[in-house]
Amino acid sequence: MESVKIENLTFKYSGAEKEALSDISLCIDKGEFVTLCGKSGCGKTTLLRLLKPALSPFGEKSGNVLFEGTAVNELDEKEQASKIGFVLQNPDSQIVTDKVWHELAFGLESLGFETSEIRIKVAEMSSYFGIESWFHKNVSELSGGQKQMLNLASVMVMQPELLILDEPLSQLDPIAAQEFIKTLEKINRELGTTIILSEHRLEDAFAVSDKIVVMDKGKIIAEGKPGQMGHLLKDNDMFLSLPAPTRIYQETSGGETSPVTVREGKKWLESFVQEHRVEDIPCTTGKEDKKEVAAELKEVYFRYEKNTPDVIKNLSVKIHKGEFFAILGGNGSGKSTAVSIMSGINVPYSGKVKINGVSIKKVENLYTGVLGVLPQNPQTLFVKKTVYLDLSEFGNEEQIQSVAKLCNITEVLNSHPFDLSGGEMQRVALAKILLKNPQIIIMDEPTKGMDAHFKKAFARIITSLKKEGVTIVMVSHDIEFCAENADRCALFFDGNLVSVKTPREFFADKNFYTTSSGRMTRGILKNGILAKDVIDVCKKAIKGEEK
Repeated sequence: MESVKIENLTFKYSGAEKEALSDISLCIDKGEFVTLCGKSGCGKTTLLRLLKPALSPFGEKSGNVLFEGTAVNELDEKEQASKIGFVLQNPDSQIVTDKVWHELAFGLESLGFETSEIRIKVAEMSSYFGIESWFHKNVSELSGGQKQMLNLASVMVMQPELLILDEPLSQLDPIAAQEFIKTLEKINRELGTTIILSEHRLEDAFAVSDKIVVMDKGKIIAEGKPGQMGHLLKDNDMFLSLPAPTRIYQETSGGETSPVTVREGKKWLESFVQEHRVEDIPCTTGKEDKKEVAAELKEVYFRYEKNTPDVIKNLSVKIHKGEFFAILGGNGSGKSTAVSIMSGINVPYSGKVKINGVSIKKVENLYTGVLGVLPQNPQTLFVKKTVYLDLSEFGNEEQIQSVAKLCNITEVLNSHPFDLSGGEMQRVALAKILLKNPQIIIMDEPTKGMDAHFKKAFARIITSLKKEGVTIVMVSHDIEFCAENADRCALFFDGNLVSVKTPREFFADKNFYTTSSGRMTRGILKNGILAKDVIDVCKKAIKGEEK
């Protein structure tokens, strides 16, 4: 039986010139796990929101959206709330109460359940999701991963038939993201809940999906099993987003069905290496240049309230001029707090913060040409009705058009910033920061919501800024991006840095904080941190045999 049936769905936002969705038709069976992917702004979020009328955007719509044979707009509010669950991208935007236990009970209270029944359902769901140890905590005390798990549990306590998730992994560290995906797989397998997941981080999602649906410019361009996507998307921009085992296989051997998981990729690579003479990848560690120091934290301690534990503990680090310095680590480890201190937003109770060799307290016009800060939530930078007006705060017409082209936002200049996809918001926020020509740019999770295609462009932007002497400090969960583009990577744990190395050295000895390519090649090829390097040595082996 079909859970969701979409027939010739077309949608255009109010006042927009172009259609956000164009003639979409799709069937999803009951109990299927479907991953929806595509470049930023392709229409994924719009499509998902049209599946739940309470969240549907305003605009012109034609076509049909059916849930279990009934048009979704004919479902009453109680049916919508209980049968169709929706988990948003930003964990904080969905939480409505101050306590964990109350958040779990809130939806049931709204549906009019008896107190005794609410207690039973909440108790069962807390056990299922492993929430007992933080059941009585304030929501504000939770990590990002815990908040997202709480959102999922708060939706599942109402026992929905359909669970929709819009990029729920975007703000989670690699380990938390894997745990979240495992939980979704468990829900799908053990409860039979139909799941539709929109995601840019496809490494883990592909492994648990029954079907992949790929969108581009408001249309579905590919649909099939995970292993078929490498062959179907070989000549499409979305190929860059596919799991590393798929890309490596397609670029070397090729075939209609590709390995998707690290385990499958490892099995194929072992046989490939046995058949071909594949050389190890050279290790280039790089040298530590004694460059001018752009930003420095020395023996810094920080806590948010007087009688609470330290969040930052004796942190010392030097970041050089023109360097791309990436900070990785788990949710709640102190990464964002550290960069907030570096950017002058928070003040440590002990220690020194220097910018260009001068105490940050003495730097005049800190945010005008010295520091540019891109926060984790880009919406905090938007104050005008259109993207163009927002950019006009810091640039003239020529500058706006130039930065819009650079950040690929020309087509959304007349849109309201809050109507954009997550990736588009990130690009607009970046454009606004670049217009101020800062010497040091501090970014908190800038690649979340970005598709792989624009990440390539983003990497080029960073490279051009570095050539101009601009320093980039970036907090990120995007291991693949940092491995390929950073000059140095740092691992944050328990309020301090426990490792600072070049990417090849940093990722070589990690089990979870490493790339899929690194895990796939471990024990088979040395230094296989980047997929492109593995592809190069495999191709070289094949070419050598052809001569």
